[in-house]
Amino acid sequence: MASSETSPSAQRALEEGIERDFRTNLSYGEYLDLGTLLSAQHPLSQPPQHDELLFIVQHQTSELWLKLLIHELRSARTLLAKDDLSPALKRLARVKHIQHTLTDQWAVLATLTPSEYAQIRPFLATSSGFQSYQYRAVEFLLGNKNADMVAVFAHDPAARAMLDELLHEPSLYDEYLRLLGRRGFAIPTEVLERDVTQPYALSEALVDVFAEVYAAPGDHWGVYETCEELVDIEDNFQEWRFRHLQVVTRTIGRQPGTGGSSGVDFLRRALDLTFFPELYAVRSRIG
Repeated sequence: MASSETSPSAQRALEEGIERDFRTNLSYGEYLDLGTLLSAQHPLSQPPQHDELLFIVQHQTSELWLKLLIHELRSARTLLAKDDLSPALKRLARVKHIQHTLTDQWAVLATLTPSEYAQIRPFLATSSGFQSYQYRAVEFLLGNKNADMVAVFAHDPAARAMLDELLHEPSLYDEYLRLLGRRGFAIPTEVLERDVTQPYALSEALVDVFAEVYAAPGDHWGVYETCEELVDIEDNFQEWRFRHLQVVTRTIGRQPGTGGSSGVDFLRRALDLTFFPELYAVRSRIG
């Protein structure tokens, strides 16, 4: 028979130094404001539907990750503007991990069957993920500018102001290209002085610049590495879009979206959008 000293226990004793009194000390729940966070789920279905909480939590957590994405992308953009490439790359590495988390979350929502979703969909009314201003902010930061999207948020002055500000600011890619220009690369003037409120368009002259970088990576390692980080970010973004499309397809088929879009056809067209076209075009020049 095993002795009491070696037998497994169903309980772990609290260590003497563990804090127990939070009448004056800061607790975990207070620091994270969990009272607010965990009371922010307000299902509307009548009679109540078990799966609505999944739908709400999925989208609320996505918005939290989008908030962090915006924070990291803004910081990376500022660092590039200061010619501080190394910490900017650290920010971009974190962005990629956040993107993976956002994409993985679709697997949870995919457990919602068409029959289950049909029970809660009427209570969404005209609300739709298309109306996520933080998602639009990420797109604007990466260069997919669309002035028409700003007007969608006329009902929310803070969201509209944020998007209008980002619309008129350079994107992450704009700041990267400006950094390259300051470092002596032959970035075309029309690229450096472009109207940043417009979606970015491919420049063949810039493809020539990146062809030089990819022809001799060792001579331009920091620039080369940043190019590949940006490609990773775009790949991750496309993977997120595709998983979104697939989950919507398996849940509602070809029905229109709750926000008035055509649904899967509208989502599929987003797969043709690109943030960094030269970084893909240059692949045809390598080797």
